[in-house]
Amino acid sequence: MENNENNDVPTKPSLDRVESAVEVTEPVPPSVTEQCRDMFHKTSEYLRGELSATSEDYKLLEQMNRATLMKYAESKQIAANVATAMNDLNEKYKGLQPYLEQIDQIEDNVANLEQAAYRLDAYSKRLESKFKQLEKR
Repeated sequence: MENNENNDVPTKPSLDRVESAVEVTEPVPPSVTEQCRDMFHKTSEYLRGELSATSEDYKLLEQMNRATLMKYAESKQIAANVATAMNDLNEKYKGLQPYLEQIDQIEDNVANLEQAAYRLDAYSKRLESKFKQLEKR
């Protein structure tokens, strides 16, 4: 049916118009295809780089964890050695304790003896003074 000027009934579009609407578009020019391939290639390279960087970060983290573990093991060994040495020193101190107590007693006795010597000296000076007074009479 063709378009009639006298008729208000819509007509069917021509066959040419329908074919052009349904037709597949023209093939994409090679430059666009190449650009798409290039874009996908570069995107995949970018993603590989990001994944590689992340993988390297994890490897570095693993190495740091190993180094830290070794340092902690060394610190643990040093602490164990210090604890052992401290226990040995405590045992030696316990063994020396009676001798240290004897030294303290001797020191107290020496201090008492020194005080007695000072008192004796003062007494002898008073006696000497009295003796001299008696001699003068």
